[in-house]
Amino acid sequence: MDDQNKKNGFDDFFQNREDEQRKQEDNVQPVQADEASADSSEQASKPSYYYSYGPFKSGAPENNVLTDGPGAGNQPISTQAQASSQESASASQPYSQQQGEQASFADSMPPAPVRPFSSTQSSARGGWQVKEPQRRTSFKAMFSSFIAGVLVVGSLMYASDVNNWFSKPAEATVSQQGTAATATGQNSGLTAAADRPDDIAKLFETSSPAVVKIETFASPTRSNGGSSADSFFEQFFGQDYPGAGSQEQNNNSNGLQATGSGTGFFFDSSGYILTNQHVVGGAEKIEVTVQGYDKPLTAELLGSDYNLDLAVLKVTDTKAFPTLKLGNSDSIKIGDWVAAIGNPYGFDHTITVGVLSAKERPISIPDEQGTRNYEHLLQTDASINPGNSGGPLLNVNGEVIGINTAVSSQAQGIGFAIPTSTIQGVLENLKNNVEVPKDPVPFIGAELADVTDAMAKQLGMDKAEGSIVSNVYYNSPAYLGDLKQFDVITGIDGKVYNNTQDLIAAIKKRVVGDEVQLNIIRKGAKMDLSVTIGDRNKFNAE
Repeated sequence: MDDQNKKNGFDDFFQNREDEQRKQEDNVQPVQADEASADSSEQASKPSYYYSYGPFKSGAPENNVLTDGPGAGNQPISTQAQASSQESASASQPYSQQQGEQASFADSMPPAPVRPFSSTQSSARGGWQVKEPQRRTSFKAMFSSFIAGVLVVGSLMYASDVNNWFSKPAEATVSQQGTAATATGQNSGLTAAADRPDDIAKLFETSSPAVVKIETFASPTRSNGGSSADSFFEQFFGQDYPGAGSQEQNNNSNGLQATGSGTGFFFDSSGYILTNQHVVGGAEKIEVTVQGYDKPLTAELLGSDYNLDLAVLKVTDTKAFPTLKLGNSDSIKIGDWVAAIGNPYGFDHTITVGVLSAKERPISIPDEQGTRNYEHLLQTDASINPGNSGGPLLNVNGEVIGINTAVSSQAQGIGFAIPTSTIQGVLENLKNNVEVPKDPVPFIGAELADVTDAMAKQLGMDKAEGSIVSNVYYNSPAYLGDLKQFDVITGIDGKVYNNTQDLIAAIKKRVVGDEVQLNIIRKGAKMDLSVTIGDRNKFNAE
């Protein structure tokens, strides 16, 4: 009781005032009056542990009593003034009466709930919102940042360019490749420069003096009949190649007419020139135009080979001629850079550049003298035109890797050159006018054809099979083996061949000198003949 007496009578009053102000700040909506009265009556029945020590007047009206209901704090100003006057009047009452009134006041006053304070709830429920002003970056700051970035990036770019930060590995790689290429093979003629031919102008300057223009002349009667060169150029270039239509060409002082033109090059300083056989074939006179000479020089044909399409000429002069070195065509790779120098359509010393497109190309070109069967040719997309024949195909080091020979007239960028691997084996024979040895060609010396149904019926055969002999060459292996016309060859050594193409292919696979058994049908009867495979080059038979 002493502790209770020490309490201030205004504690409950101000406590209720503080609770009312808190509820106003939280914008809590007031509830219905009946709910407030129900809550107050329920709380009155419970024992109270809160006491008031201030003056209280029991006869005061109910509307003047401050409660802890939802409506507290929303009272009008007159009610609050009246409550203050009552408090001053009750101060004169005796202590016992005040104590009884305090007990009654304590019973009617509900305990004030303790509400924890939450800054988050207050900010969320409060009606006031503080908006901070948005900061805007000034133009000067943005411009300064931009200038700083430009300076930094520019400085880095300049430093990387001066110090070669990004190009050092590439240069090292190229340097290593160039060193390796130089060390591993001098015969290949390939260095790191092959990846980037920057010296085409220098290549042309050093190689062009050794390239010559070749012009051929023949009598009008021979040219009207057509030469092998005419037929060859018509096959690959049509009717408008240089030299076509001899009536349009100027006559030579000896009554000869120009029949064609081509290209060649010096491979020996004493005056030896290498070119194609079809350039000089059938010519009665050959003139060579050399760079630095006022007049053409007369050339002599030393040796030529029709099948290889190669020829060697010789001119004579008191001084040495510039030459080109023969390189190794086996070492060049597909995709490497190449250059062709020649005289296309009379345009002297024209250079074209391309790459090596392929190797080991075989082609066949028929003409009046027969059929040229080229093998092991180099294919390039460097432009080759009429007049380029016989000219050099160079690598980036200025070495000759082939002789430009032919181009397809039905396509673009498909040219062919005879490789130096073929040339070097026969060059001495051509210089000395010695017949070039030829590879043996297996044959039996008989003309064959497929057997048709009508032939099989006339020959008394059950079905059309094998190859019928239409002709046998005199003194050929077939003739010596007693093979006769109208015999039907059905196989070799017991193996059946139903058509002529397969039979000829099987004969070519044999070695000259081998003895084989031809399985034939003669007058409806089967029999075998022993024949020795011969060499067609020795019999000069087709």
